[in-house]
Amino acid sequence: MRYFSPGIKQPNIQMVKPFIPMKRILVVDDEPFVVEAIKMMLAFDGHEVEIATNGKEALAVLETDTFDLVITDFASPAMKGDELAAAIKARLPKQPIVMITAYAEMLQSSGHPLPGVDFLIGKPFLLENLREAIAKVLPEIKSFQST
Repeated sequence: MRYFSPGIKQPNIQMVKPFIPMKRILVVDDEPFVVEAIKMMLAFDGHEVEIATNGKEALAVLETDTFDLVITDFASPAMKGDELAAAIKARLPKQPIVMITAYAEMLQSSGHPLPGVDFLIGKPFLLENLREAIAKVLPEIKSFQST
């Protein structure tokens, strides 16, 4: 049952889970609440999610494990997200990387490319933004969404 206040237009929110093949995703962020929110969103779509709290930890995990996608924050204290992306691409050139940042507009308008970053998501973001990013960087996902 949906509850609403009279006179207030309610948004048309649909929690429809699209058919998307399960992917292994590494999420890198130093903010525990952000990591848990991203993990919950991705788990809703059936993805397996591993967590790294910083760039050094992410690089260590990538030495021993493989992932379909890496999602990282831009502003991290020890290693910025673009530095992490460049380090990952140096080791794994085909590794898809999505960056989440509150500075998306500024970074896009600066004209300076972010080496290694395949897709940029601005904060705040929704599950649909994550789905769009995944579809853009993983071609096999795109084909499932268009059928």
